[in-house]
Amino acid sequence: MTSTITQRGASPEAIRRHYDVANEFYDLWLDPTLCYSCALWDDDEPDSMLEQAQLRKIDFHANQIHAKGAQRVLDVGCGWGSLVRRLVETHQVEQAIGLTLSNAQAEWSAQRPDPRVEIRIESWVDHQPADLYDGIISVGAFEHFAKAEWPDSQRIAAYREFFERCHGWLKPGGRLSLQTISYGNVDVANVKNQPDTKFFFDVIFPESVLPTLADIIAASDGLFEVVNLRNDREHYARTCQIWYRTLVSRKSEALKVVDLDVYNRFVRYLKLSSFVFNASYTGLLRIGFRRWDERRIP
Repeated sequence: MTSTITQRGASPEAIRRHYDVANEFYDLWLDPTLCYSCALWDDDEPDSMLEQAQLRKIDFHANQIHAKGAQRVLDVGCGWGSLVRRLVETHQVEQAIGLTLSNAQAEWSAQRPDPRVEIRIESWVDHQPADLYDGIISVGAFEHFAKAEWPDSQRIAAYREFFERCHGWLKPGGRLSLQTISYGNVDVANVKNQPDTKFFFDVIFPESVLPTLADIIAASDGLFEVVNLRNDREHYARTCQIWYRTLVSRKSEALKVVDLDVYNRFVRYLKLSSFVFNASYTGLLRIGFRRWDERRIP
């Protein structure tokens, strides 16, 4: 590794402010997998198939890293553990390690132990693997790796450090599958001070910021080859709309778990999220990378 970052992205406290609201609350409006990220939809698939669309998303990322029968796979930002469990149960991965900063998510996973799965309350910045990985997956965590107030150079340096770490953790020819929300067809410099943007990054996801596709390409240059790229923003608009409708329909149950302020905050966030994806202000990138074994300094 050639560098270390001097500042981290979102702090554990900022992450827990959102993800540790209550496991019971998320269980009300997510599907049974508790996947809290964009599903992967087939054409003309009914909304009732959300669970299947989420499993398809997991399998998509598993296939991108050639996970079938792999010895070791890392999941950076593992959430409630649906991906690591499916890796060992369906894709015959021998050992899957998941990283999260959420105590609530780790506690939930601990109630469903599997000797092939290890969940760590640990940042990728602090991760020190005992052995190399065959593949790495990160879904919905990249948005937390930098802060909105950072200048572009510092933000891209933090992203590059993530790719540096992944390059060092992977076996030769290893693969990385990344899913992240990104800025879309907007003037990023101007949009950061808009009320809706500040709501997202001051209230919903504090200490976080979206990357652009150009940021990701610049940060990974010389370390990874891009082998697959999709922008599935319509898939996330639909996923958020389903979550929104489900949460609204279960308001009375939700208010037994959280207060009205938390409920209203999530309702606004999910409705607004669906709008910004439909309007192309944000994208949903799924990117497959292959490790350049002969790394190049750009």
